[in-house]
Amino acid sequence: KALLLRYECPLDILYRPSRPFTRPRAAMVFRRSILTPQMYHIFMNRKDLFNQIQAKKSMLCVGLDVDFDKMPEHVKALANHGEVAIKGELFKGKARAIVEFNKAIVDATAPHCVAYKPNLAFYECYGIEGMRALDATVDYIRTKYPEIFLIADAKRGDIGNTARMYAKAFFEEMDFDAVTIAPYMGADSVTPFLEYKDKWAIVLALTSNASAYQFQTAVKDGKPLYQAVMEEMMEISTPDNMMFVVGATKADKLEELRSFCPDNFFLVPGVGAQGGSAEEVIAHGANDHGGLLINSSRGILFADSTEDFAYVAGKVAARTANLQ
Repeated sequence: KALLLRYECPLDILYRPSRPFTRPRAAMVFRRSILTPQMYHIFMNRKDLFNQIQAKKSMLCVGLDVDFDKMPEHVKALANHGEVAIKGELFKGKARAIVEFNKAIVDATAPHCVAYKPNLAFYECYGIEGMRALDATVDYIRTKYPEIFLIADAKRGDIGNTARMYAKAFFEEMDFDAVTIAPYMGADSVTPFLEYKDKWAIVLALTSNASAYQFQTAVKDGKPLYQAVMEEMMEISTPDNMMFVVGATKADKLEELRSFCPDNFFLVPGVGAQGGSAEEVIAHGANDHGGLLINSSRGILFADSTEDFAYVAGKVAARTANLQ
């Protein structure tokens, strides 16, 4: 059975993927399942994720790194137009604008991507309201697009007991499929995330930031540190519960990484605004099971600043996905 829930949106914006944004309308009605997210979510192992890649002919992961200051003016204006009820909860101010922006982006890009990756910093910076906006975004994706893989880009890294609480937060309370992890404190900061069936740890390996070389390429026992990290992590995991972050601006390194890590998925940020090439990433990094989630954030989210922003985002996502 389904339940009709009315979203009271006095100045909301209705997006239909087949055309650009229409004018604001008084209210929207969505048909929503009465099941909880955990009951209707499709959990994904490596084979399931590959099946999604094949079905959509896409390796695209859209980063939901929402920056209020970069939103189109008509969306930012929603922050000054009262409250909106979403699943019985009231949203106002920047949180309201973030939720509506994310919903529009998700509806426009969902046909072209297999994953979404909200970066928690872009929600935490708005305090409790920002985290409520993140929760509403996750729930919207889980309800409407349960087949899509959800990554919490949190870059957590702490001792075992704390890591266990992080894992509980992201996998039980927030219902993400995967979490990005900084492995500097060693294996016991990662293993609690691996205890969850059909959930994933995504470990930082060779990143695309300018100062990454200060640590990641240092030589340890005749190997670069990123290789030592990856090999240690592979010892405590399987390709069904661990991925590695490899920056798109390091595309020339992907063949080297595949020589000792042939089966794991790589999450590859840096395509688009950071200058990485999706074509090079696929050429050097794909394997027989797809093996790649290619992330683009700003290049999609902020491709347009008019009322057509979601329509344009969908077009950019389609072009990026079709490189596959």
